[in-house]
Amino acid sequence: MRNILFPIGLLLLLCACSGARRNNAACSLPLPEDVVMYQVNPRVFAPSSSFNAIGGYLDSICRLGVNVVWFMPINEVGREKSVNSPYCVKDYKSVNPEFGTLDEFRDLVDACHKKGLHVIIDWVANHTSWDNAWIHNKEWYTQDEEGNIVSPANTGWKDVADLNFDNKEMRLAMIDAMKFWVDSVGVDGFRCDAADFVPFDFWKQAIDSLRATPHRPLLLLAEGKRKDHFTAGFDMNYAWDFLEGVRNVFVKDSCVTTLLDIAHAEYDTIPAGKVKLRFITNHDEMAKMSPVKELGGERGAMAAFVLSSYLQGGALIYSSQEVAFPERVDFFHYCHIDWNADNAIRTEYEILMRLYNDYPAIRKGNLKTYPDCNVAAFQKETAQDRFLIVVNVRNTAQAFLLPEEWKGHECTDVYRDTPVVLADTLRLAPYEYRILKY
Repeated sequence: MRNILFPIGLLLLLCACSGARRNNAACSLPLPEDVVMYQVNPRVFAPSSSFNAIGGYLDSICRLGVNVVWFMPINEVGREKSVNSPYCVKDYKSVNPEFGTLDEFRDLVDACHKKGLHVIIDWVANHTSWDNAWIHNKEWYTQDEEGNIVSPANTGWKDVADLNFDNKEMRLAMIDAMKFWVDSVGVDGFRCDAADFVPFDFWKQAIDSLRATPHRPLLLLAEGKRKDHFTAGFDMNYAWDFLEGVRNVFVKDSCVTTLLDIAHAEYDTIPAGKVKLRFITNHDEMAKMSPVKELGGERGAMAAFVLSSYLQGGALIYSSQEVAFPERVDFFHYCHIDWNADNAIRTEYEILMRLYNDYPAIRKGNLKTYPDCNVAAFQKETAQDRFLIVVNVRNTAQAFLLPEEWKGHECTDVYRDTPVVLADTLRLAPYEYRILKY
């Protein structure tokens, strides 16, 4: 009997996994420490029918070594007091007709799954548009002393109305809407906007409810840096402090040691298996300035990316970053990007993230850092592999005195795929990085 029950149980498990509606990739959702995320801003792909345009670009996203795509808000945008922000949600269960139809988005999710890409969508929990149907339930919103619904305090976001998380009915409606995208559309999780503004107990309630479905793994990213996000059930949150440290090092010439202190502090405060999302830009930052201009040109931006993604993992690429788009991107409106440009930076990202995926040591190996003011040098090691990553953070040539355990050894420069015999000192061109395998 036992021999019969085992294959039956295995069959049932496989059916449960493959039978999740429109979720071809759910069984292989990457661990947070293995995530390579690509942020999709639909407004850089087409002035209309963006879902179809993005579908045509999926192979290019795959070549970047990506396994998770994060779609910025795809919901219908409100019109009352509107500035056309995608974070001004009129209907939590509809899509913006500028991008396409709900069925077209379902097809896009399916297409992502067939290519091994998992899909998370932006979830705007803190506020809604002023013409969202929820506004008729006045008690669902924060009110002033005169009983007027208000915008989120101290933000300047006048186009949106602040939700009241003391209201139980609103909470349940929010969770129901989140479940709609998981159960009816097949998304694999959420990037939760302004997560620091939303109370812990709501996130705990929502995440517990979302994760209650058997055989349905989800990836949950909080846009924020509160320590209790992980207690609530999030897998990842933002490394805002690290980004500020990168700017201090590359723009203000701070010592690399200050950035390494930030990195250690961020990971000292989170549970094992959780991840800080590291980036050199995203939609908010690119709306102000391209990292190409901010961080010292293409070479400075690439050096910053290697340092940010290789140090402790949690890699993010924002759509347009892979072609080194030099201008700011206003995500409130369509912005033309030449995706067909012959750009060597795209190939560079492809090689970097192939190495990142091929060698677990690079993204999650044991970390050892070597103090230096102008050069970021660190070792990443597993039982199988040992790497030395060295990044010149200055726009001037630098000489780095190698650690004793690396001096005189024959290594492989895995980016160039060439053998290297190390001396005592490694000489680096401005913003040069080296990825050496022992």
